Amino acid sequence: MTVLLAKGVGCMAKLYVTEDSANISISDRCIKVRYNENYCTKIPVETLESISIFGKAQMTTQCMVECMKRGIPVSYYSRVGSYFGQLESMGHVRVERQRMQCRLYDSEFALELGKRIMQAKIRNQEVVLSRYWRKSNCSLAEEMKMMRISENKISGCSSIDQLIGYEGTAARYYFQGLGKLVDDPFKFHGRSRRPPKDEFNSMLSLGYSILMNEIYGKIQSKGLNPYFGFIHRDKEKHPTLASDLMEEWRAVIVDSMVMSLANGHEILLEDFQHGTSDGAYYLTNKGMQKFIKKFDRKLCTETKYLKYVEYQVSFRRAMDLQIEQLINAMESEDASLYQPVQIR
Repeated sequence: MTVLLAKGVGCMAKLYVTEDSANISISDRCIKVRYNENYCTKIPVETLESISIFGKAQMTTQCMVECMKRGIPVSYYSRVGSYFGQLESMGHVRVERQRMQCRLYDSEFALELGKRIMQAKIRNQEVVLSRYWRKSNCSLAEEMKMMRISENKISGCSSIDQLIGYEGTAARYYFQGLGKLVDDPFKFHGRSRRPPKDEFNSMLSLGYSILMNEIYGKIQSKGLNPYFGFIHRDKEKHPTLASDLMEEWRAVIVDSMVMSLANGHEILLEDFQHGTSDGAYYLTNKGMQKFIKKFDRKLCTETKYLKYVEYQVSFRRAMDLQIEQLINAMESEDASLYQPVQIR
């Protein structure tokens, strides 16, 4: 199968197209994806939340226009999951909110927000390690110790650079520990990004890329600018606010899901291919299908991890609520109003 239509409880449909020769069009209020002569998927446009295209599938101009009118984001990735960008409308632009983002960039608000997010990120990483540590025979005492030291030092940071330095130290020990907990044959030795040098890192990179795009679209829908961040410093062609807000979700959504795929034997070595030119590992078409299905099910999972919400919400909805909480904190210029997600 080359076209995935994912829809979970409380979630609208999300269309993932992974076949290069697919054609996406619209007629009779339905999005149609045609592949070869005998395969066609139809989705009522009213039920569609987003479209993600991996590779070289084609979309008609009429379909693009309808998606922009309805605020349906269309995201483009390479065949192996590198994010290129998004087709978007201007309907959600809120200039006053974007001016506020700029004003708060070099401020005490940015530093305090960064402390809260990065400490929560490290705590979530510790929880993920602890969950798998209980089932293993390896020792993670050193890794956990160094992560807690870094977490504690963040409280006393007087600059964003200090903050990022301690977070980076915690991340090194975290991935060192995570590598010990992964079952054979997915053992890995630290994080490798561009390109991913093993199968496990390949899944992490793809997961982070998709998560970044999820948050990017939600930021835009709230009238904020994805490129005006607080923690990550200005960087050409990089959505720094999306990077900021995905930090607390990395271990919660991506890392835990990839561990489940690997240690649950839901994905196999044969689901990867090894690039000869760059030495990188990438998912095959079949592997991509498995990964995307798992990822979307994860986003539709309902939990009670948000402290300020008494009922269960999906991870996808929780990300919306977190961005709304950020806006409230920005408008009050009080970073303490932002409560990052923390798992247990």
